[in-house]
Amino acid sequence: MRLLLAEDDAALSHRLKEDLSQGGFAVDIVDNGVDAEFMGDEIPYDAVVLDLGLPGRSGLEVLRNWRSRGNKVLVIILTGRDAWFEKVEGFKAGTDDYLAKPFHVGELIARINALIRRGKSQAGGHVSVAGLTLDDDRQCVITKEGKTLDLTGIEFRLLRYFLLHPDVILSKTRLTEHVYDFDSDKDSNVIEVYINRLRQKLGKDLIETRRGQGYVFRVPK
Repeated sequence: MRLLLAEDDAALSHRLKEDLSQGGFAVDIVDNGVDAEFMGDEIPYDAVVLDLGLPGRSGLEVLRNWRSRGNKVLVIILTGRDAWFEKVEGFKAGTDDYLAKPFHVGELIARINALIRRGKSQAGGHVSVAGLTLDDDRQCVITKEGKTLDLTGIEFRLLRYFLLHPDVILSKTRLTEHVYDFDSDKDSNVIEVYINRLRQKLGKDLIETRRGQGYVFRVPK
């Protein structure tokens, strides 16, 4: 899953990118509101972590502009601990959640995962489809037989996107947009390699190739 982190504190954003990457996300960083608004409109992020005190254009204005144009990207705003009025204005503007500074990155990751599951009607603490359950903390998958299979970072992000979009045709381009961050080498052909690795671990029948279209994660009927 791919995130946009809009934060002007360079030291904080650097630490958060490392932590969020270890938490199973591809992360792009911007340090001002103008770039944040543009990228949030142009790139199909799964969620945005949005600091309200951005230079150039406030996070609140960015959020309002997104919502006025029908951009429904999931947003978690970051506010000062005592700035209750910012929280109120944030919810009025259309935020999905907020987190007060200072915060623990574990809580941020948990809130992001909860928002994504909620957006895809996934109840409970883990994404679970077709007998497969993802463990976000260990970045592994548990089969219906109870077997735990370790995954690499990209395998985890790719499988999570498949599980959140079952029975949907997903093109290589779409998968690439949600698995890699802006700085990564986005060779869509590499997606085939990771899909083949997932097939080797989970079985060949779960991920179907659609010639000229992409791939479908099949849920057994």
